[in-house]
Amino acid sequence: DNSFRDPREQPRWRHGLGRILAFFGISSRTHKASKKRAKTVADVLTYGVLIFGAFFMAYPFWWMLAASFSDTSQAAYSAQINGMVWWPERALPQEGYSFFYNYAYLFTRGMVGSGTASTGFPVGYTYWRAVLNNFIYSVVPVTVGVLSSAAAAFSFAKIEWRGRGVVFMFLLAAIMVPAPSIMTTQYAMYRSFGWTSNENSWMTLTVPGMFGSIMTAFFIRQFLFGLPTSIVEAAKIDGAGYLRIFTSFILPLAMPAIVAQGLLSFMGCWNNYMGSLIFIQPSSLWINLPHAMAIMNSNLPSNQGPVMAAAVMCVLPVVILFAAFQKLIIGSLMLTGSKE
Repeated sequence: DNSFRDPREQPRWRHGLGRILAFFGISSRTHKASKKRAKTVADVLTYGVLIFGAFFMAYPFWWMLAASFSDTSQAAYSAQINGMVWWPERALPQEGYSFFYNYAYLFTRGMVGSGTASTGFPVGYTYWRAVLNNFIYSVVPVTVGVLSSAAAAFSFAKIEWRGRGVVFMFLLAAIMVPAPSIMTTQYAMYRSFGWTSNENSWMTLTVPGMFGSIMTAFFIRQFLFGLPTSIVEAAKIDGAGYLRIFTSFILPLAMPAIVAQGLLSFMGCWNNYMGSLIFIQPSSLWINLPHAMAIMNSNLPSNQGPVMAAAVMCVLPVVILFAAFQKLIIGSLMLTGSKE
């Protein structure tokens, strides 16, 4: 019976393969691997996979940054950013190219509207108007909407009322509906309100967000479950109403979760290209920065440097906010897993 054969009598190739596996930390019947070496090999493989994945995630941002400083104003240089870009490609100094040419072009001429098909932007539109629109669409609905979501979260977490669980589950079910699938009906509704005209189109990206978000309310609700209910009960005994309890006790205690959700909402509103594309006409002064970048890209098909500069300036505020508040955001998301 081969099952009782001495392991040392196995074929040489199998014996050699066992030694190789043992060297890399994998034990066999005839070779025992070192646990320390096995851990070292596992760590090397793990970090190798992580570094490989990090490269694919970080390189597009580096490519965008390097391309934003590249000279693409001439056909001889425009094709250079179609491949792998490791460092900004520049023209010769005597050709009149400045290192910040793309950014200067963006700030002064890139999005200046003249009302003609050649520019694609309405009269009076500039890059700074696009930035102002982005701040309006991000700050106003996020500030009011997060407070509305926090009030709803307080109601679902700390106030006992009939049908609370059913209403909350109904709202959660609405999250399962993809947002793009209802944009057509939203557009029809906004048009009936008169919001899609060039003068009132700013309302489509501002007013709906003031009513809050069920996802924001869900995360703040989970955070409020970690707060003792005795705070609310003690305040009610002292004669405080729910509005006073919410403003004086709940808001200060839940501020970490509220700020974190506000920052995440700000990032989503800042990059809301689809909403501006569908609800706001290109002839309106209220198109946001991502929408303006798409128009600029169609106007400069062979000169992508200024478009990449616009992309960098669009991403920069979001990167700064996340870098400054990443601990608060991650800590808040971890705390939302607590239960009452």
